[in-house]
Amino acid sequence: MNIRCCAVALLLTLSGSVFAADAVVLLVPNPVGIWLITFGIAFLIAEAALPNYGVIGLGGIVMFVIGAVILTNTDVPVPLMIGLGLLSALLLIFLLVHALKTRPRHTVSGDAGLIGSITPVTSLQAENACSGWVHLQGEQWQVISATPLQPGQRVRVVSRKGLLLQVAAADAAPVGE
Repeated sequence: MNIRCCAVALLLTLSGSVFAADAVVLLVPNPVGIWLITFGIAFLIAEAALPNYGVIGLGGIVMFVIGAVILTNTDVPVPLMIGLGLLSALLLIFLLVHALKTRPRHTVSGDAGLIGSITPVTSLQAENACSGWVHLQGEQWQVISATPLQPGQRVRVVSRKGLLLQVAAADAAPVGE
């Protein structure tokens, strides 16, 4: 994903220079504008490779636009500056949308990942029908229940106390409902 975004940013940068090649312009009169545009493009490329949710990309767009405004005294076409600024903003929006789509994922580890999980009982302890073992998240857990358990019965994890999971029958209503 990041390599594709870097390639798109580089393609947009190169396409901007192709548009500017229509009228060959020497940008020597103001090096500050050139440096701001260069750093703006570098920041946009860095935004594609770093997980920072738009901070560097926003700075890159600001530097790019300020550098372009500084160079307006030269013969750089205004539509080129506006077009590259808009393309950079669209790239940043695209990256932000994809970054924010990854955020609302549910927890899959720790107590939050265990509690509420449903799994079958794999075996029971010989002396106690209310205690047994389950295979959950790739591990064997010892479980205890208020009611007798059956091998193969599906149970829901209610709580965890150390290495012991407290369970209830999966068809029973979860605690708190």
